[in-house]
Amino acid sequence: MNRKSHWESIYSTKRSSSLSWFQPHPQRSLDLIERTDIPKNAKILDVGGGDSLLVDELVARGYADITVLDLSIAAIDRARHRLGDAATGRVTWLEGDILDADLPHEDFDIWHDRAVFHFLTGAKERESYIQKIRSAVHSGGHVIVATFAEDGPTQCSGLPVERYSATELHDTFGSDFLLVESDRELHHTPSGVEQSFTYCWCRYEPIAASSG
Repeated sequence: MNRKSHWESIYSTKRSSSLSWFQPHPQRSLDLIERTDIPKNAKILDVGGGDSLLVDELVARGYADITVLDLSIAAIDRARHRLGDAATGRVTWLEGDILDADLPHEDFDIWHDRAVFHFLTGAKERESYIQKIRSAVHSGGHVIVATFAEDGPTQCSGLPVERYSATELHDTFGSDFLLVESDRELHHTPSGVEQSFTYCWCRYEPIAASSG
């Protein structure tokens, strides 16, 4: 299956507020980002941010250097149109697959991903994703990743997913990612279904940097 075609079809034919992962107020992500205590001009990357309302909330709180990356240009266009002039000079929009994206080296203070990583069902895909973090996040930066929990759904939008406990998710990333906090969230979909999510907030501290 072509991932891009799949997601373009979804965002071209369905309202964002009807999609299972939609959150009218992404409170858990906002709380974690604000608790990192980064300055308002810090660089934030929202992976798979697409039409999520997280970017709206970050802009409203005064964050001034946000990059939203998504595979679907339809999703990005929705968010770009919704924010309008409020995003000017504050939000960079990137269309592309995170596994292939050309991201600046050691540039980001925060890497945020809610519900992308669990779609990577192959070991090589997961390793490529983690290598992207290693390249794009500077030493001491923050990595916030949320996936379906071990008792969460086995599929989403017709695609298989991997499910993780906090321990499993952290172990997948490895010892360079120092766990600050983990949590579970019971997400209520627009149709009223409950879905369990796992959140892990880590600091990226590569061994070479910390030992040198």
